[in-house]
Amino acid sequence: MVVSLRKRTQATNPRSDLPRSIADDSDSELDTVCEECSSGKQPAKLLLCDKCDKGFHLFCLRPILVSVPKGSWFCPSCSKHQIPKSFPLVQTKLIDFFRIKRGPDSTSPDSCIGKKRKRTSLVMSKKKRKLLPYIPTVDPQRRLEQMASLATALRTSNTEFRNELTYVSGRAPRSANKAVLEKGGMQVLSKQDAETLALCKNMMDRGECPPLMVVFDPYEGFTVEADRCIKDLTIITEYVGDVDYLSNREDDYDGDSMMTLLHASDPLQCLVICPDKRSNIARFISGINNHTLEGRKKQNLKCVRFNINGEARVLLVANRDISKGERLYYDYNGYEHEYPTEHFV
Repeated sequence: MVVSLRKRTQATNPRSDLPRSIADDSDSELDTVCEECSSGKQPAKLLLCDKCDKGFHLFCLRPILVSVPKGSWFCPSCSKHQIPKSFPLVQTKLIDFFRIKRGPDSTSPDSCIGKKRKRTSLVMSKKKRKLLPYIPTVDPQRRLEQMASLATALRTSNTEFRNELTYVSGRAPRSANKAVLEKGGMQVLSKQDAETLALCKNMMDRGECPPLMVVFDPYEGFTVEADRCIKDLTIITEYVGDVDYLSNREDDYDGDSMMTLLHASDPLQCLVICPDKRSNIARFISGINNHTLEGRKKQNLKCVRFNINGEARVLLVANRDISKGERLYYDYNGYEHEYPTEHFV
């Protein structure tokens, strides 16, 4: 099965060494056409099935691909339209998968919501633009279903759940993440907003997840939907994954969902977040087609980088009220304006 790839960095996309692209096979260029649109144009974006040898434009596939994937690839017919196998709706398995903390410190959703209402410093008027904590679903069974939907997506994409940035040996060390290096400066997260973020993290650690469902869409791949109404300025999640130097990833044209973390004046100090091995629900939130008015209207989240205790962090925050059942979208080109979204549905 193909999971749609998303890359949001300043890294270049070299095309000369793409595997199984019609661009590499000059003998086939004249007679191979896309099975979906019947056109042989844009051969660099025409992908060949490793079983039947039929061609498909990256942007004609559903879900679309932005680059030729590494290794073998099979077309929808040869892969038999595999549907992701659902994660078991078993509390103990979900507790282990998400490393949920169990013990006397755990609180019920009702008590958690009550605490948030008492913390008046967190819920301020919109005029002051204070961030809000998400409100978890009260029904414990529904929360299990929400977590199982995320576990299904993570397991299908061979991704380990993490809810914080990770620093792996051989990549950028934590000491490299210095917000002061941001070109043009980076806004500092206020103390009150930092408390709100900490509250969201603590709720997730206890298994009180955001009210979101991960849904597999045959056109867009894994997507995320609101499972209850969400207010403007609510923290949805932090964008997390392995932190690496951009210079180490410039030739990684198959980079899955890379996000800029630090845009420094010195290119060798630029950092990216790579969620292909470890990540959370942020990896599955869709991007808008910012080449069309209808696409831009879909946006209901904003991606914001903050200086938090001297380190760069990336948050996804609601930029308007979101209705239950509404799919979540944000602009992948918030900073670099180079991500190819013109074929997004």
